[in-house]
Amino acid sequence: MQVTRPLRTTAPAALLTATALLALSACGTSEADTTGADGSGSGSGKTVEVRIPDPGNSGVLALGKKDGSLDKALGEVGAKVKWTGSAGPFAPAAQAMNADQLDIATGSITSGITSLAQRPGFKFFTAVDPDAAGEGILVRDGSGIESVTDLIGRKVAVNQGGTGEYLLLKALAKAKIPAEKVERVYLRPDQTAAVLNAGQVDAWAVWATYAVAEIGSGKAHFVADGAAIGSDNYSLNAVRTGFAEQHPEIVRALYDYLHEASAREKKDPAAYLNVFTDVGPTAVTGKAKEVQTEFTAQGGTVDPIGPEDIARFEAVAAFYAEQKVTKEKVDVAAHLLDVEKLT
Repeated sequence: MQVTRPLRTTAPAALLTATALLALSACGTSEADTTGADGSGSGSGKTVEVRIPDPGNSGVLALGKKDGSLDKALGEVGAKVKWTGSAGPFAPAAQAMNADQLDIATGSITSGITSLAQRPGFKFFTAVDPDAAGEGILVRDGSGIESVTDLIGRKVAVNQGGTGEYLLLKALAKAKIPAEKVERVYLRPDQTAAVLNAGQVDAWAVWATYAVAEIGSGKAHFVADGAAIGSDNYSLNAVRTGFAEQHPEIVRALYDYLHEASAREKKDPAAYLNVFTDVGPTAVTGKAKEVQTEFTAQGGTVDPIGPEDIARFEAVAAFYAEQKVTKEKVDVAAHLLDVEKLT
């Protein structure tokens, strides 16, 4: 396996990683922290605080935060949100759940599997179908890379053990290209755009969160998207195991809210963009706004995890073991909740 150590990049001092923010936010104590092991809290007259990463400026949770609809829905089961840290890669969020610093997080099945390979303190309770349009292998216009085969001998940026590494390995496997023929460069997603645009890597295996801005700039495109790759990279919501055991009715209420809101978002994606501001670095504007709207309209909704989903999760786990991303096949099914049975 040919890999490269992370390239040195410089980030603004004000830019805190999700891990740092979560660590800072963990200094406080919530009702969720003090709820008794017998499950008291939501039924004891106290309001249970559900610790969720701040959603930023776009998406279902952002609008739910702004208009108060999420707290209203959770209030019916004696809960409210405590926004903590910021949304980001799943790996640090999984660590925060394991450390009892976070109750809910969103991630992909690919990053979820690598986190499950350790000592997980969380379970997945929802699934969104793989993003056929919004993830893939991104290249700069004029790079000379016209197909996955053209990646041979090139450097491709990926996030280690997560969506990026999965997409690249899956694309190479489908094209029958040995993985060692392409050099993987492990980088944090929030630092990779500058590296790609500086020509230090030739391509970037990435998902919509980061691809939209690059495609919207008119200077980059997917040489292969999720559909072409045959991606099984679901988006999932995870819950801290202890929280789910104590408050199943809250997890169910959160699912109901996300399911209904994601269906509305799919029908009217623009209403869920630039929720708090339409200017500045968190705003999606111009061509990027069009790209994001198209991706969301083509995407899936938050649904329960069904048998067909589990089969595809297991296929990803087997692929990761085969590619030696994990030491052995992870038993994903052991870490799933049937949200429809929660009350």
